[in-house]
Amino acid sequence: MDISALGNQYLDYEYVPFSSASTPEVQSGTTGAFEKLLKKAQEKETFNTTFSSVKKTPIDKTDKLYEACMELETFMIKNLIKSMRSTVQKTGLIDTGFAGEVYEDMLYDEYAKTFAQNANFGFAEMAYRELTGTR
Repeated sequence: MDISALGNQYLDYEYVPFSSASTPEVQSGTTGAFEKLLKKAQEKETFNTTFSSVKKTPIDKTDKLYEACMELETFMIKNLIKSMRSTVQKTGLIDTGFAGEVYEDMLYDEYAKTFAQNANFGFAEMAYRELTGTR
């Protein structure tokens, strides 16, 4: 059974460069197919560099709105950390009780603050730009 012909109708030759090897032009050995692929890649590259050169407006990190966006990012990171921790089973060797749960929650708060400040997730910047209309 020839499996190479099963999915050719779904392949987008513009985005999947390896799919062009199954086109009749390449199978017959013509060299024009390779040149066409190079030109397409070159056009895409100039298109991407045009949009990447757009300058973004600077963010005022002392603004109250930005601080609120940072708190939102911190909250989301804390929930991420808590959900990751909930996937690991506790052994029951040490019974922490209520005080241990409060300590663990405060520890996750501090982890989230540190991650939001240093890890550069970018969610606060994205939310700030969306809310101020400077996308």
